[in-house]
Amino acid sequence: MREMPGAPELAQGQHGRGLAARVPFQVVEVTGPSMVPTLHHGDWLLVQYGATVRPGDVVILRHPFQQDLLVVKRAAERRRGGWWVLADNSFAGGDSTDYGAVPEEFVLARAWVRYRPLKKDQRSVRGAVAWAVSALRPVSAARSVSWRLRAR
Repeated sequence: MREMPGAPELAQGQHGRGLAARVPFQVVEVTGPSMVPTLHHGDWLLVQYGATVRPGDVVILRHPFQQDLLVVKRAAERRRGGWWVLADNSFAGGDSTDYGAVPEEFVLARAWVRYRPLKKDQRSVRGAVAWAVSALRPVSAARSVSWRLRAR
């Protein structure tokens, strides 16, 4: 996941609640396939630091073993030790099934809106209309297409 150019860097060990006082919202870019079909490589997310997280929310967190790496996952449930997070794409891995519950202080932000940029192959009228209908969507548990979340 990449933060928008010009956005403030997060200091090592600093969590979203401290950052929320200065920069509550930020735009970040999704990289990788772990959240397909909900999010795709190249999508942009509007995230809120320090927001209350509920089961089903898409969240930005520090990787438990590489704290300088930010990842996007779905908060499935709160357990002893923190949040159990899942990738919507079960084949991509890299979630709590690999590293267990994520400590509460590693969960930095909640995603509110997904923006899917226009691609070159969407330059036709039909492609542009299809893009316009789906370019901006809220990211919420109620709109989840993840069978992993619904099967819980």
